[in-house]
Amino acid sequence: MPATPAPLYDMSGPAAGPADIRLIVTDMDGTLLDDTKRIPTALWPVLAELRRRGVLFSPASGRQYATLARQFAEVAEGMVFIAENGTYVVRDGVELSSDPLDRSVAPAVGRTVRRLVAGGADVGAVVCGKRAAYVERTDEAFLAEVRTYYAEHRVVDDVTAVDDDVIKVALFDFGSAEHSTAPALAAFADTHRVVVSGEHWVDVMNRTADKGTALRGLQRALGVTPAQTMVFGDYLNDLEMLDAADWSFAMAGAHPEVIRRARYLAPSNNDDGVPRTIARVLGL
Repeated sequence: MPATPAPLYDMSGPAAGPADIRLIVTDMDGTLLDDTKRIPTALWPVLAELRRRGVLFSPASGRQYATLARQFAEVAEGMVFIAENGTYVVRDGVELSSDPLDRSVAPAVGRTVRRLVAGGADVGAVVCGKRAAYVERTDEAFLAEVRTYYAEHRVVDDVTAVDDDVIKVALFDFGSAEHSTAPALAAFADTHRVVVSGEHWVDVMNRTADKGTALRGLQRALGVTPAQTMVFGDYLNDLEMLDAADWSFAMAGAHPEVIRRARYLAPSNNDDGVPRTIARVLGL
């Protein structure tokens, strides 16, 4: 782990020579997507060239598989999607791996959220199953956030009674997830992974689940080494996958811990940081 903040990767002058990269994994929000949640247009020709060279490009996100597949619909064939913060990995509609929660966990988190709401917190739960995401909060402000990340979602009367293979419970806090909701989940942190995945999101998953675990499994399956892997991230749920790649990039403006953990610093998500860096390192 780097002891000092990641240096800015040199984007000027001639490249020293294209790196032997076989696998590129990128977070979405705050990393690949700009602040308006759009995929940069510069990415599409880069993806075409990566496919021609046999380099696998893999989105890794807290977003739902259905959402990621929709965003990359035109180029999804053969792409591996590391969805739901690593708890659900899918290629061409076929599950490669998953890490479902015990049936008792989602109801317990749901009841905790209800207590928070009763105490005045502005928070809502999203129970993330393999088939769909489930919510019981129905106000438009909350549902607008849900729609952004969960293309397949259903409003139910009781999120503690969902009948699905639940792989994650996500909580959206209209305040600060890191400073408000996450501490309220301390009891779950003794047995599960409680990870802040954005300014307003915190996720409860199995201790064995994270993007890094999913990435290492993918590396083993493909016969790809960390030296042949490039990773981009910006927030705390990206830390473990940064550790799995020699070519690890924090985005400019990333969480300070992410910048400390990564080997390099890339231009920001609003400055086409991911496609620019890929093109630079691979000599595209």
